[in-house]
Amino acid sequence: MSTPSATATTTVSTGTGPLGIALVTGASTGIGAVYAERLAQRGYDLILVARNEARLREVAQRIRAATGRQVFAQIADLNNARDRAQIEETLRSNPGITLLVNNAGVAASAPLGAADADAMEQMIDLNVTALTRLTLAAIPGFTARGKGTIINIASVLGITPEILNGVYGASKAYVIAFTQALANELKEKNLRVQAVLPGATATPLWDLIGVPHNTLPTEWVMPVEDMVDAALTGLDAGEVITIPPLHDKALWDAYEGARQAMRDKLSTSAPAPRYLRAS
Repeated sequence: MSTPSATATTTVSTGTGPLGIALVTGASTGIGAVYAERLAQRGYDLILVARNEARLREVAQRIRAATGRQVFAQIADLNNARDRAQIEETLRSNPGITLLVNNAGVAASAPLGAADADAMEQMIDLNVTALTRLTLAAIPGFTARGKGTIINIASVLGITPEILNGVYGASKAYVIAFTQALANELKEKNLRVQAVLPGATATPLWDLIGVPHNTLPTEWVMPVEDMVDAALTGLDAGEVITIPPLHDKALWDAYEGARQAMRDKLSTSAPAPRYLRAS
């Protein structure tokens, strides 16, 4: 387990750029590292969070050298309550933070009947609990300052839970629902909230679950840079839900439209006729 570092909280104040500071979790590799690069290129200073100290500091140094932005590494294992509390405190106490990317997460491919319960609990802790706690730590400051952006990395498996591991899909369904509720609650407060639903993306996450992405059909797998660029385009367009691999947006509009059409019909005083027993 990594030892927490106070570097970010003691060194970063309010940042030097007009866009402020973006805090990115899971920033040592894959999607998180590319988000860090792209946000620095846009003019954000960065606080990068991950548990792999060597990789994280390498990413920080590379981005610092390439962009001239302030980039600080805060080493933390978000499944560790003490480490997670330090990141929550950073989000609460640093008024320079204007953007939070909740990217840290873990996946699984084992069928539920063969899944390890402790590993599933740890996945829920990271994919759901840590994301929720960090978001709740950021919201009061964002609201008080009247600006802020929250990007939550979900997955297409949040709307197709039959694929791969059901706990993983359920954890990402939570991220989608949480983001939609948050966007609705904060829509009058000048805050931006987005859930990003990648499909298969060329990241090391696949290696960790024993299904290297190079074993998948090439037409399924999106380069990570393309995924992040598409997601940021969706953010700029004001989307709450961004699905980079979905070419036909009408399919999502129909899906969301059907959900909204049911909303006012889901609480009635009598059961639906199909559930009534014949007398």
